[in-house]
Amino acid sequence: QVQVVESGGGLAQPGGSLRLSCVASGRIFSINTMGWYRQAPGKQRESVANITVDGRTNYADAVKGRFTISSANAKNTVYLQMNSLKTDDTGVYYCSQRLLGGLKWDDYWGPGTQVTVSS
Repeated sequence: QVQVVESGGGLAQPGGSLRLSCVASGRIFSINTMGWYRQAPGKQRESVANITVDGRTNYADAVKGRFTISSANAKNTVYLQMNSLKTDDTGVYYCSQRLLGGLKWDDYWGPGTQVTVSS
């Protein structure tokens, strides 16, 4: 069974920084894509950033230039460095990893970590 767990959320002031981490554990044979999503109160979940196993990255326009996604594939770990935080960045951040955990590829999600940006 595969488990995905996020960490690193918390409270930050506008202009501050936070670093999120996400680790997948269990019976994992291969990784394809890892990504971060967020959901603000009263809004739909949206993609923030993703990274492929060969290092290609993609960012939402709202976070370009402020957030950086990186990964340690051998550790089934993905990070999200968030700088110059804004109040609009507040929400629950979820990690998703596309993994080969058995006979087929599947998307595995973590329970989420709260990020609050407030003065």
